[in-house]
Amino acid sequence: MKKIGILGGVGWASTVDYYRAICEGAGRFFAERGATSPLPVPPIAIESVVQAQTRALRGRPGDEASWAAFDAVFREAMLTLERAGCDFALIASNTPHARLHAIRDGVMMPILSIFDTTAKATAAIGATHALVLGTAVTMQARNYASVLAEHGVSANDPLPEEEIIGMQAMIDEDFHGGAASGAQNRLLRFCAKHARPGTAILLACTELPLAFPDHIDDVSFETGGFLFVNPSAAHVAAALDLALEEERAG
Repeated sequence: MKKIGILGGVGWASTVDYYRAICEGAGRFFAERGATSPLPVPPIAIESVVQAQTRALRGRPGDEASWAAFDAVFREAMLTLERAGCDFALIASNTPHARLHAIRDGVMMPILSIFDTTAKATAAIGATHALVLGTAVTMQARNYASVLAEHGVSANDPLPEEEIIGMQAMIDEDFHGGAASGAQNRLLRFCAKHARPGTAILLACTELPLAFPDHIDDVSFETGGFLFVNPSAAHVAAALDLALEEERAG
């Protein structure tokens, strides 16, 4: 099995869920092939950054130089995982992926992009239009839109600034330590306001899927009259495919 590096801490709740999902997914893979307990899981290293620090280091949209300090924190974390012998890594957060082109500079180890895995998953369910929900950085950037377009899926134009601020506030208030009791209803109300019929809604903040515990490992699912895509689950599935490719081939 390949060794997986997880860059976490942004925030801790989704980091825990990535680790759980990878271990449980690997366990199911080996159980289906007749393995007995303790079921094998890939070797994993986690490097956790401090969200309070990285939030303060966010730059300004369109100002590449303003992101230098933010990029440096994530790049050094990736290099730590590389030195730990990881064969590849993934960031357990959507937001830093907007800076992946800079973060991976000088990192030799492959970094699995959540944009690529999500776009493939969205196209696979036949969706042609997507609403991207996430942090202010994710919703203001056009990274998801660009990668989705490569797979024949159009994305919404950025929502009005007050709506983006409202989504960021929802994430900070209802999802930082897991999903609060009213988080699902608050999120569904936001979807009802902004998702046109037939739209695939991308839960493009790794905390947002925590609002739907019955679907936490589903790459796509329907609930409340909406079709959702879970980028975290798509990311984990792709990581397992890569970590277990030799075992699958055998």
